[in-house]
Amino acid sequence: MTTTSTERSPVAAILALGLTQIIGYGTLYYSFSILAPDMARDLDWSSEWIFGALSVALLIGGLAAPTMGRWIDRFGAGRVMTAGSAIAAAALAACAFAPGKAAFVAALIAIETASNLVQYGAAFALLVQIRPKVAQRSITYLTLIAGFASTIFWPIATALNAHMPWQDVYLIFAAINLLVCLPIHAWLSRSVSETRKREKNEAAKHVEPSLPPSVRTPAFILMVIGFALQSFVNAALLVHMVPVLSGLGLGAMAVIVGTLFGPSQVLSRFINMVFGSGLSQLTLAFISAVLLPAALIILIVTAPSVPGALVFAVVFGLGSGLSSIVQGTLPLVLFGSEGYGRRQGHVLSIRLMISSTAPFILAFMMENIGASWSLAITAVVGAIAVLAFAAIGRLGQLPYRSHLTTLPGDELPR
Repeated sequence: MTTTSTERSPVAAILALGLTQIIGYGTLYYSFSILAPDMARDLDWSSEWIFGALSVALLIGGLAAPTMGRWIDRFGAGRVMTAGSAIAAAALAACAFAPGKAAFVAALIAIETASNLVQYGAAFALLVQIRPKVAQRSITYLTLIAGFASTIFWPIATALNAHMPWQDVYLIFAAINLLVCLPIHAWLSRSVSETRKREKNEAAKHVEPSLPPSVRTPAFILMVIGFALQSFVNAALLVHMVPVLSGLGLGAMAVIVGTLFGPSQVLSRFINMVFGSGLSQLTLAFISAVLLPAALIILIVTAPSVPGALVFAVVFGLGSGLSSIVQGTLPLVLFGSEGYGRRQGHVLSIRLMISSTAPFILAFMMENIGASWSLAITAVVGAIAVLAFAAIGRLGQLPYRSHLTTLPGDELPR
């Protein structure tokens, strides 16, 4: 990963965003799988239906993503994230106080919609808006910090749920979003406003697209397919990580094995930061896509071996960690920084519409064909993502080296 700019990354913004990303992913996403059994019991639902409700919420949240992208470009990512923190807190509280199934699903939809306003899509756009020329490096630093979200919040959610009902856990999470994330995002919104004021008085600094106009539309379609299928695999396994490992016979070791996922994400990002300067973002996307199905194959072949499960968690974490980076940097390199928020909104929308089905589909498959066959099918889905990124490399015979070529304007492929 290289950059042509000598600008310094906005360290304070990265550290602040790192904290809010850990909280955002931990409270709005990772904790759900831990609290889901109690939610299902209270609502008198099966495991399949509770994750089906999550899938519906993710799908509807994905439909709102293009609008979110336009808001980011128009109003600034900081303002959008500030509003998102308030909405997230209110939605978590509404879910805790939901009197029945309909109210619970409505609150869950609000939670997943708010997630789009405060998680990676918005955070990456904020870094692009603050300093676009060093955004690739800034995104890598951010994902390095945020990779601890699952490691921190899986144990936190488990410990809290052992001493209190899931409703109280969600109320605590609501308070954290309101009292910690909202003020940080409000502060960051001022940074974006100051940057935009400076750009009115000097030449705007943009990252130009590296693809010629003739291949941008097919490249965009292939990129979206790759990201969407990767997100399907990630969503399926992250929501069901502990249940899957338990279903393969790992018992109490499932939680311990699952906690390796977060550090492995961080490790992949650290390795990329130190040694990945000679690799293009497309190469990193290909590597990340390969690692996900490879991890599933390792788990299937070795289960119920604890060492095999540990290797799975590490390899899967490495692939997921790289995937998080390239979902922010690859669109920037291929299509430039102009209209980045709008473009990311479209990518996120399609990703979420595909991945929203993953928790329900994997839960359904595990219930009917068992964990091993379910993982095998998921691995095939991941393998198709590998082919999509390989096809981008063949398209126009793009070299697999980092480069930023100045080309005339960029239009979002439609």
